[in-house]
Amino acid sequence: MSDEHSLIDAEGAEEPGDEWEALDVSDTDVDRTARRQDREFSKFRERIKDADQFKVEGGVFDEATLRALYTLVQHGHIDAFGGPISTGKEAHVFLAAAPEADVAVKIYRINASDFTQMRRYLEGDPRFDDIGGKKKKVVLAWTKKEFANLKRAQAAGVRVPNPIAVERNVLVMEFLGSDGVRARRLGEVEVENPETAYEVVREYMCRLHRAGLVHGDLSEYNIVVHDSQLWVIDLGQAVTVHHPNSREFLERDCENVANFFARQGLETTGEELLADVTAARED
Repeated sequence: MSDEHSLIDAEGAEEPGDEWEALDVSDTDVDRTARRQDREFSKFRERIKDADQFKVEGGVFDEATLRALYTLVQHGHIDAFGGPISTGKEAHVFLAAAPEADVAVKIYRINASDFTQMRRYLEGDPRFDDIGGKKKKVVLAWTKKEFANLKRAQAAGVRVPNPIAVERNVLVMEFLGSDGVRARRLGEVEVENPETAYEVVREYMCRLHRAGLVHGDLSEYNIVVHDSQLWVIDLGQAVTVHHPNSREFLERDCENVANFFARQGLETTGEELLADVTAARED
């Protein structure tokens, strides 16, 4: 046979098999980068777990959540963590420093979240038809849902925290407050001009509805006062108007808002507010 198409020269091979070319299994740049990132992540994980402000937050910082936070740090969305802003059954919100300003980092607790309640808001939402029944998928979908809802509300002209990034069960958004202290809720302040405040909230509800959204849990506790303006928060449960329960949720929102302003001395009812909001979408 001609040497032109022959295999590797086997001359000098001690036994069959020695004639194969050696395989290079030494580390590559990818291997070295992966090892460095693993070391950096390990240090990051220990810093979070050892920090005093996080020691009381057991169950929030599981391994996957830590990796999500680490990814957000690597992408430049977070520089350093502060303490908790608020804590709840389903999510904890932490203050964090970012390159341009402080941000709020909302972490949904996969193991502690009210799975049944979440499914009630997700089922029927055409954006989340294929999430299935696993709790983790429901919580991850819920986090992405809040990010998407904030984007849509913002585009509709409603003052909401600016959504910055989402990774797994972690949402990074604009921090509403000053000097590390969260903005106060509408129910926590003395409303000096209830008529104007009511008109602003009513207009927000109309704009949301025209954009195809219903907040689903609107009350004086999900509206905050920041920079002398009213802002709507907690849009995780907001549904589209095509959701089978959207009318029920809207009626409840209108009742909650009207009842609060009625206690401030305004003559308004949930039925009147509902008529205004639904008429806005028909215009």
